[in-house]
Amino acid sequence: MRVTRLQLRNFRRFGEAGLEPGPGLNLVLGANGAGKTTVLEALHLMAYGRSFRGRVRDGLVRHEAEALEVFVEWEQADAVGVPALRRAGLRHSGDAWTGRLDGRDVPQLGELCAALAVVTFDPGSHALISGAADNRRRFMDWGLFHVEHDFLLPWRRYARALRQRNALLKSGGSNAQLDAWDHELAEAGELLTGFREGYLAALEPRLLDVAARLSASLPLQGLEFQPGWRRHELSLADALLLGRDRDRALGYTGVGPHRADWRLRLAGLPGREALSRGQTKLAALAMLLAQAADFAARRRHWPVMALDDLPSELDRDHQHRVLAFLEAQPGVQVLVTATELPAVLAGHTALPIHVFHVEQGQIRAGQGGPGPGGPA
Repeated sequence: MRVTRLQLRNFRRFGEAGLEPGPGLNLVLGANGAGKTTVLEALHLMAYGRSFRGRVRDGLVRHEAEALEVFVEWEQADAVGVPALRRAGLRHSGDAWTGRLDGRDVPQLGELCAALAVVTFDPGSHALISGAADNRRRFMDWGLFHVEHDFLLPWRRYARALRQRNALLKSGGSNAQLDAWDHELAEAGELLTGFREGYLAALEPRLLDVAARLSASLPLQGLEFQPGWRRHELSLADALLLGRDRDRALGYTGVGPHRADWRLRLAGLPGREALSRGQTKLAALAMLLAQAADFAARRRHWPVMALDDLPSELDRDHQHRVLAFLEAQPGVQVLVTATELPAVLAGHTALPIHVFHVEQGQIRAGQGGPGPGGPA
């Protein structure tokens, strides 16, 4: 998977701008506040339906504009490895959106998100390890959404049943009504949990391999899945029934996959709180790279890798390790933002390097860096 064109319109400080990334490594350079992160943010928005810096209505649409627009063109190998050109466009006002994929309108934002796979590491990625559990649930579900075709149906069933059950709890619904939705919630929830447990089990060896390549200071031993109820003791149906009186008092469902989580198993450390800030960043990056590697193994092509402000997030040794890992992956395309050409690139010549400069609301192609890539 390789992005060949990215166009922005009325996106933060950009009136209209674009770039044509090349294969290999693409450096997006600019001063602080120039808008280089916005380039990755636009790509992330198309791939996730949301920004990694907040909601669309919270400042993404340029001042006095009605809506932002993003257009992405990319090459993607088909089932037999033949590259095909794909196109997607998104117009978003913050309250409403329209989208097109390969020349047709799409009724659901999820259809756009399923088409383009982007894995993003940004200054807020440490929340994957140290933040709230919903970050880690989204991580599992993004991976499953892209690699397990049968995952989406139980995920949607569970979300619908949970909304209905919570509405009944708030309105004082009868036990008979709750029994019906408990059955649906339990059936979909057990399926959903099985997918998540299997995904983390498959991800664990990849994580350990990536972590060992990134740093000798990460004491990772594995992943521990937490399903959202005492699954080793009782079924989800029983857990819902036992918790019904408490749920009535609270007005919402207190157990189930919507409360699921996972944590890192750490050698000699009691939990993720024992990690330093630097180790937390590395652990988050290791999880994201492991997820990308799992995607590549199952889909037979790498997702686009977007690394925001990498030189300020990692020291030079760890930057070197990350680039060494990525340049060993066939066909990977990487976009990296920085304030200046990273010195660490001098030791990496396997990837073609393309440079773009962001300034005064414009993006222009520059000269290639230390690698074999020339002008972008």
